[in-house]
Formats: sequence, structure tokens, C-alpha cells
Amino acid sequence: MAALTIFPAIDLKGGQVVRLAEGDMARATVYGDDPAAQARLFADAGATHLHVVDLDGAFAGASVNGGAVESIIAAFPGKVQVGGGIRDRAGVDRWLELGVSRVIIGTAALKDPGFVKSAARDLPGRIVVGVDARDGMVATEGWADVSDVRVEDLARRFEDAGVAALLFTDVGRDGLLKGCNVEATVALAQAVDIPVIASGGVADINDIHALRPHVADGIEGVITGRALYDGRLDLAEAIAIGNSPPAGGRG
Repeated sequence: MAALTIFPAIDLKGGQVVRLAEGDMARATVYGDDPAAQARLFADAGATHLHVVDLDGAFAGASVNGGAVESIIAAFPGKVQVGGGIRDRAGVDRWLELGVSRVIIGTAALKDPGFVKSAARDLPGRIVVGVDARDGMVATEGWADVSDVRVEDLARRFEDAGVAALLFTDVGRDGLLKGCNVEATVALAQAVDIPVIASGGVADINDIHALRPHVADGIEGVITGRALYDGRLDLAEAIAIGNSPPAGGRG
């Protein structure tokens, strides 16, 4: 029986732990100034995976919060995946050398797919493609721009490249606690032969229950941030549900 992996999120802005509303840097809520301590809290609750985003890097196009990420890796005993501003192979290699388990590439997947495909072939299981969507269309540059490419079309470009997973974020819901867009996430997972990680809008335990049965459809995991920080979602409970048999007993 495959589990639904719960990825607690640590978003970094100026070395602080923050959450944005709809990807807007001007709408950041600061939750702490010690990312390593936050990582240890998540580990203590049972987390085995972490999702870390260098928000400054996403907008600058180059990694910015390297020191904070290093402290997180040192503090967290599980696997850490990192995204934000990774636009070339040197950026990928730098994070992997620091001990990151997987690197998330977003904007470059649309603008330089050749780079992403070659990295995925050279580094099997280490490259995650971030597919950020607003109304079904791909959003890039830290979500500041919306392209004319449909989400499914971008995802299919990487089916044969050895990409470890697709990270699907509904930008219109991210950081707003509106509830995860389960329907769109499952539709993407069914459309491509790559595992999909759900992200954006997780509000409470109901979202975890809603996603759990769709592991069989290709949903690998779910990222949650603000719901954890606001106390609306208990991480240990979410992990327990992710590891439990889905309703109906199917594994």
C-alpha cells in the first residue's frame, strides 16, 4: 500500500520563515526567524520529508537563502526538497552537493525544457518539475507571469525524461486556506505517467482525507504550510492519515 507523503513547507524570505498569499511577496506573513528550529519541530511531529522554497530566489532567478537551507538540512533527519530560482545546472548541482534530496525546477521547465530533461536524465529521481497554474494555465517567474501553455501540455513534455515527480500548485489558492484543488490535481495525475504532488490551499484535515484515496491515481504527496502554522492542521494526524489505508480498504 503506497502512502500519501505529507510535506510540511518552509518558505524562506530574508532568512525568515514566511507564507505568501497567492504568491505575492507583498502579502507575506512571518512565522519565525529560525528555519532550523522549525524543521526540527516538523521532524518531532513525525515528518520524514520537507518542502523548502527560497522565495527571494524564485523572484531573483538565483538562489538567495542558501545559509538558511543549509541549517535546515543539518537540523532535519529526513529528506529535503528545495525550489526557488533554480534555472541552470550549476544551481541544481549546488543544492544536491549541500545534501538536498530533490531539486524543484519551475520557470526553467517552460523556458528551457532541454536543461530540465538533461538534468533529469543525468540525475534520476532527483529532479521535480514545478507546474504552477492559474486557471489551468502555467504561471512562471515566481507566479508573476501567466503563460499561454496549458498545465497538462507542459507536464507531458517531461514524461519520458525521468522526472521524479510533478509539483502542482494552484496559485489562486496558495496561502489562502481555500481547500486543495483535488479535482485539478487528480486530473493532472491521470493525464500523465509521472507522480504528482499536490500543493496550494490545504485548509485542514479534510484535504488530506480527500487526497488519500487518489494515491492510486498517481498522487504521491501533498504540501502544506499555512494550515500548519495557523494551527488548523495537526501534522502528526495528517501523517497518520497519509500512512493509513484509504477509505474502502484499497492500497
